[in-house]
Amino acid sequence: MAHSKARIAQAAVPAPRKGMPSPRLDEAEFKHRFLRQFIDPSYDRVRTELSDIADIAWRAYAASRKSPITRKAGAGYADPEYDLSVDWLAAKAAIEGAEARYCRRDGPRHILIINASSRSEHSCPGEMSKSYRLAELAQAVFNEEGGLTSELLDLSRLASEYGRHIHPCKACFSTAAPLCHWPCSCYPNHSLGQSQDWMNDIYPLWVEAHGVMIISPVNWYQVSSPLKLMMDRLVCADGGNPDPTTTHGKDAATAKAIELAGWDYPRHLAGRLFSVVVHGDVEGAENVRRSISDWLRFMQLEPAGPLAELDRYIGYWEPYATNHDALDADIAIQDEVRNAARALAEAVTKRRDGQLESVGTQLRQPRQK
Repeated sequence: MAHSKARIAQAAVPAPRKGMPSPRLDEAEFKHRFLRQFIDPSYDRVRTELSDIADIAWRAYAASRKSPITRKAGAGYADPEYDLSVDWLAAKAAIEGAEARYCRRDGPRHILIINASSRSEHSCPGEMSKSYRLAELAQAVFNEEGGLTSELLDLSRLASEYGRHIHPCKACFSTAAPLCHWPCSCYPNHSLGQSQDWMNDIYPLWVEAHGVMIISPVNWYQVSSPLKLMMDRLVCADGGNPDPTTTHGKDAATAKAIELAGWDYPRHLAGRLFSVVVHGDVEGAENVRRSISDWLRFMQLEPAGPLAELDRYIGYWEPYATNHDALDADIAIQDEVRNAARALAEAVTKRRDGQLESVGTQLRQPRQK
């Protein structure tokens, strides 16, 4: 396989395809959009100052100053003299710290619980989600287990908290695997105003976790939009390049050459255990649960057993207005969620004690990705 790739690389590296219309704005449109953030009349007394700030923002945009603060990569990188974003370097350091905690043999085993619903009493719906309630049931189980710690990642904060964003994946991996950096280097992009991205905080949560439990509703036959954003941005954890200096940032042609010369597709989250709980109202629960589980398996995470994967309907074809009453009455699903948590806790504990081994980890897959 490696020899085949080397022959391809020696023959020709395909040039990146071009042809899409430019998204660049002229100065008037850019400033119009920038100043729309400040339409509240309370800003009227500082309109002159805002105009000055818009001028600065325009110049940064026009010059494509994506990462205005950088420093030399330094030792350990292919090109120590390459200027790397301090934002990316900080994210990399956080991941390395999380990896060290994950690898500690004498430390507690950590569980990451993810509430994937966007519904919250603190935003327009005016009511908490069933997913959050189920996540609390699961966390109570983990808190009762000795030797375990847990953390709840509440993705509903994307819709309810100021400055919380998960920006969309830009699909660098589809151009060439080495162009997708681990952690993601696409954000923040200060020139485009694509800042305050949550993923640099989320990556270490996944890395530190020995077990991951995702609890999600069905939204139009699919996973929720917050969960899909996070899933897409975790593509860099599955084959992503930990050294952006090898591709000199985002040089697509260089990345293509590296991939064709032979890429090992490092699985940065391999071996962690998982549980998935999906609940729906009328349709799609089984397919969404399978979709999430298949995604996790593809990244070489491992299921914690049959009881750890669950899809159910709560208040089937009943009014949405009484959905929490339906959950109150459904004692069985509450206990099933607790059992899913117990299964994950047991698997994580057995893995720590050397009683649960992975199968096939030494086998090389003929198709990496």
